Amino acid sequence: MRLDRIRLENFRQHESTELILGPGLTGIIGPNGSGKSTILEAIAWAIYGNAAARGKVDSIRFLRAPPRSSVRVEIDFSLGPHEFRVWRTLRDAELLKDGQPIANSLTAVTQQLTRLLGMSRQEFFNTYFTGQKDLAVMAAMGPTERGQFLSRLLGYERLRVAQERLRERRSELRGELGGLEAGLSNEEALVAERTSVESKLEEARASASTAARGRDEAKVALDAHDPVWREHEARRERALSLEGERRIAEAAVKVAQEEFQRLDRDLAVALKAREELAGLDAELAPMAEWRLELDSLDTAARAEGERRAWLAQRTELATQLESLDRRLEASEGAAKDLAAADVAAATAREASEAAGRALAERRTEWVRDRQDAETKRQALRDQYRDAKEQHDLLQELGPEGTCPTCQRPLGTHHAEVVALLERQLEEIEINGRFFARRVEQLEAEPPEVREADVARERAEAVSRDATERVATLKALLKELEALAAGRIEAGARLADLDAKLADGATPYDAARHEEVRRAVRGLEPVATRATQLRERAVRAEGLVTDAERAERELSARESRARELAESLRALGFDEAMFAAEREAHGLAREALTTAEVALAEARGHLVAAEERLAQVERREHERRERVARIAELRRQHRLHDELDRSFGDLRADLNAQVRPELSDVASTFLTGITDGRYGELLLDEQYRATILEDGVPKPVISGGEEDLANLALRLAISQLVADRAGQPLSLLVLDEIFGSLDEARRQLIVDLLRRLRDRFAQVILITHIESVRESLDRVVRVAYDAATGTSVVVDDAGPLPEGDDEDVAA
Repeated sequence: MRLDRIRLENFRQHESTELILGPGLTGIIGPNGSGKSTILEAIAWAIYGNAAARGKVDSIRFLRAPPRSSVRVEIDFSLGPHEFRVWRTLRDAELLKDGQPIANSLTAVTQQLTRLLGMSRQEFFNTYFTGQKDLAVMAAMGPTERGQFLSRLLGYERLRVAQERLRERRSELRGELGGLEAGLSNEEALVAERTSVESKLEEARASASTAARGRDEAKVALDAHDPVWREHEARRERALSLEGERRIAEAAVKVAQEEFQRLDRDLAVALKAREELAGLDAELAPMAEWRLELDSLDTAARAEGERRAWLAQRTELATQLESLDRRLEASEGAAKDLAAADVAAATAREASEAAGRALAERRTEWVRDRQDAETKRQALRDQYRDAKEQHDLLQELGPEGTCPTCQRPLGTHHAEVVALLERQLEEIEINGRFFARRVEQLEAEPPEVREADVARERAEAVSRDATERVATLKALLKELEALAAGRIEAGARLADLDAKLADGATPYDAARHEEVRRAVRGLEPVATRATQLRERAVRAEGLVTDAERAERELSARESRARELAESLRALGFDEAMFAAEREAHGLAREALTTAEVALAEARGHLVAAEERLAQVERREHERRERVARIAELRRQHRLHDELDRSFGDLRADLNAQVRPELSDVASTFLTGITDGRYGELLLDEQYRATILEDGVPKPVISGGEEDLANLALRLAISQLVADRAGQPLSLLVLDEIFGSLDEARRQLIVDLLRRLRDRFAQVILITHIESVRESLDRVVRVAYDAATGTSVVVDDAGPLPEGDDEDVAA
């Protein structure tokens, strides 16, 4: 893996930073707190997401970035023959391979990069990315954890995973084998059961044959009796049919007699009605004239009612017109009032908007002043903390100590540096108290902001009143338009009613109307009775004809009833003989049914026996298959046992090879770092490191020597991983690894890193030590600008920004 370009946007204190990296030994140099390690954190965040960031996700965004500003990290890198680009924001991410997208979400990008690199975040940063605090990562682990850590890094963990899966499959085979063996049926019991079932099958076949013969004999007997029975059944059906027809004929004779008697009575009533009708015609003679006069009077009464309704409508319309005229006169000035109200509303609206702008400006100034005071107070707190730490450290070291930054003896400069730091602390305290009071003053809204807010509310109230006045006048004008249209419509209706009332009225005599109505009502019952009698009289002639026809039909039905009675006697049907024959036929059919039931039962026993035999044969077949499956499972189980032992032996061999190889590589690195003083670094079976001096173990070593041993071991791990990786991982990033090393040891480490170019073509060294810059291929400087609160990154083409030299950092 080779890093080509890194771009940070609003990532912590890096507002806009871009680094173009190349092969060789690159140094990123700057004082503590300038943002060097933040670049390493940004690389981790772009690859592995929020899990690789320090603190909460909300703290990633640059503090002074505008609201809703984007946080973005973009990295271009090479991996094998392919070029990759990954960018990540707080909400999205994308990974491109040779310019083509291959993942486009936060989770998918992290998973894809983890697969490409073949390492988890922790494993990646425990091998190729390392800092001084992380050098002793293996020393902090237990013996088992150290072995598992190396196995995962070198790919041997895949053997353990494969072995676990193999053991799971072996357990499955063992369980399946036990279940099959437990459910294996007894072969002797199956043979005995088959013999018993075959014997019962022969018995069922014999019973079925006997039942079939009995059924055939019963059917022959029934077939012989069927013709006699059918003849008796046919005679009985004929007798029942004749009896039914005779009864129907007798009923028809009775109905014809009743119809003839009814027609005779109706004829007598019709002749009597004809005589009564002659007396009513004289009484109904004036009825026609009175009806004509009643129709004329009804027409005159309706005309009089319409005229009265028109008069009432005209009175109501006249009242409405007077009311509309009064309302229209009262609203003549509404249009002029609306124009004046529009002007007043526009003026009030402009005043309200002006007041709102004034409030926004004053509130913006107040918020800006408060945020600026809070930012400066926080910056002073950070400065005070850093200065206090340096002051306390120098006090503890004393004049005989060495500068923790430049590693030079303090000597006579100790008091000057301490005094300088005390003056800085005092100045920071004064400024901090000032800005603390300033923050308290700006906590509440200033009077001018509250006054502007009150003025805005007043202007808005005036604007709302003026707007409501305009809306009221507009509604009034619309109402006046509707009233004018209603005035025109009401006038037209009034003119129409006057035209109708101008026509002459038809004369109407109410007393005569009532007199004629009573006379007509008095004769209506007489007219109704006459109508009924007239209908009866008209029916008299038709009734004579109907009576003659009914008499002829009665004679014909009586003749048919006598004929049917004679035919029934001639048939000679005997109900007792029919009952005896029916009983004999029923016995024959019952015998056949019994025989068929016996045959069905025998056949059922036969089918059951055949099914039991089929079940036995199926169980025998299943037993043969299960025996074959058991043999196959036993073979597979033996194979998995052999594979488990083989995997265990292979893992033991590989682990046995790793430790001496890792010791040899680490010893080579340690020799180079210590300029040959220590020539060997041994790892025991629990991967604990021991330094040998002239072949003798050195039980007690200093903190610097321990850092050297840990660095050599970490470089050895990285080299072994690179040698065993399926793709060339040529990157090595070291963050503040010099620790308490002296100048000579630092130079030896740099020379060693330069010699590692054949293994790690790209080495990035992050440090605050200025003295190593001359030995690097390229230097990138990082400084912190307190005025803007941002990190400034520049190539080493000019001097370090003012105030960032090594002495001030110390």
